[in-house]
Amino acid sequence: MGPHELLRAVVKVLERLRIPYLVTGSIASMAYGEPRLTNDIDIVAEIRSERISDLLAAFPAPEYYLSEEMIREAVRRFGQFNIIHPASGLKVDIIIRRDTPFDQSRFSRKKRLRPAKDYQADFAAPEDVIIKKMEFYKAGGSEKHLRDITGILRISGDEVDRDYIASWAERLGVMEIWDAILRRLEH
Repeated sequence: MGPHELLRAVVKVLERLRIPYLVTGSIASMAYGEPRLTNDIDIVAEIRSERISDLLAAFPAPEYYLSEEMIREAVRRFGQFNIIHPASGLKVDIIIRRDTPFDQSRFSRKKRLRPAKDYQADFAAPEDVIIKKMEFYKAGGSEKHLRDITGILRISGDEVDRDYIASWAERLGVMEIWDAILRRLEH
């Protein structure tokens, strides 16, 4: 199983269970920007405790590894849990949606994309991918986030609402990073 097959399997379950979600992270960065290697898939999902048994049933062992305790903890703390496909070594990080103005905004702006010929999925808009990547860069400093952002701006730059990004960058305390990215693009 490859990343697109695993993404298809997870999207199919989330949509069947009517769980709102967004594909984000490196998979979304590649959808709007430049390809790169990745072994994980990031999805933000609005999972409630009443759906945990349905998720466990949809991803049975030994084909998948999914911890009921980790899901319950993630839902309770608005954290994250993993769906692991041991045979391929691939994993999906499911990040629990928070009830914040930013999450409300990014869920209202989702884009329906076709990651492979045979299915569609809800993706975070490119601006929201950039904003989260700036937050991750601020938290951990990994250059991959800056590379992903500049890749999105190089490939999809004409379609990106820079005013929206600047507004959220100001609100979320990452305006210095946004300014530095814009300077980098000019050179």
